Amino acid sequence: MADYKVLLFYIFTPLSDPDAVRLWQRDLCESLGLGGRIILSKDGMNGTVGGEIKAVKQYLRKTREYAAFKPMDVKWSMGTGNDFPKLSVKVRDELVSFGAPGELKVDENGVIGGGKHLTPDALHELVEEREVTFFDGRNAVEAEIGRFKNAVVPDVETTRDFVAELESGKYDHLKDSPVVTYCTGGIRCEVLSSLMINRGFNEVYQLDGGIVRYGEAYRDSGLWEGSLYVFDGREAVTFSDDAAVISTCTICDEPSNRLQNCDDPACREQFVVCVTCTEEDRFCDAHAALKQ
Repeated sequence: MADYKVLLFYIFTPLSDPDAVRLWQRDLCESLGLGGRIILSKDGMNGTVGGEIKAVKQYLRKTREYAAFKPMDVKWSMGTGNDFPKLSVKVRDELVSFGAPGELKVDENGVIGGGKHLTPDALHELVEEREVTFFDGRNAVEAEIGRFKNAVVPDVETTRDFVAELESGKYDHLKDSPVVTYCTGGIRCEVLSSLMINRGFNEVYQLDGGIVRYGEAYRDSGLWEGSLYVFDGREAVTFSDDAAVISTCTICDEPSNRLQNCDDPACREQFVVCVTCTEEDRFCDAHAALKQ
């Protein structure tokens, strides 16, 4: 039986011709039989690809032969072989769509003026020494099934909502205290931390490698609780068999970390719905009421 892996990666570095890189990356993935999503911009590359382990390793080796991508941040996880139904390689204005493409500054060393990177161990040292606020850099649904203990979860549906949320004044009381941003693999916090610093937050950190790297280090014996939302066919993953279930079914309130898309094709929302309610078609009957 083939062994499948998923590779999560990003790098901030100036690209003079992102469309040429797009063609190269598309051809490389197709030649190796990989699926996934890759986004390129003038500021670098962000992606997730999956396939047989030999092919994924070859992809990483070939990609790092390009000097600008040699130091890119990568994280591995187990795959199923059906994680990505297709391959998508696109060029966009932003690697992460915060709606502020002109604000981010990048050089060959990465984001200019972002938060201080913390390894999982350094994060624990900071928490032991200081009163720290965890600031979730994801949307509310992602945070519903898993988050750091006592984290602030901003009221956002997409990353484009963060700028208005930061400028709303809700978090001004945090501007002179240590704030640790965190997200899935780290890329959203590269941008979010710089946006926060630009708006007067004076002591901003970011979890290096995101929740994924923290989970690799501490599994479920640290400060993380619940499941991690992922952007592929797995939908959610846990770091050990001891993972807590902190969310409940939207319909019956039973503990569940299972996410399901709204039954209405015009609706793009997701809800936590247990297997029982799905099998009994209760979700299909209830989704309209859930949105009210």
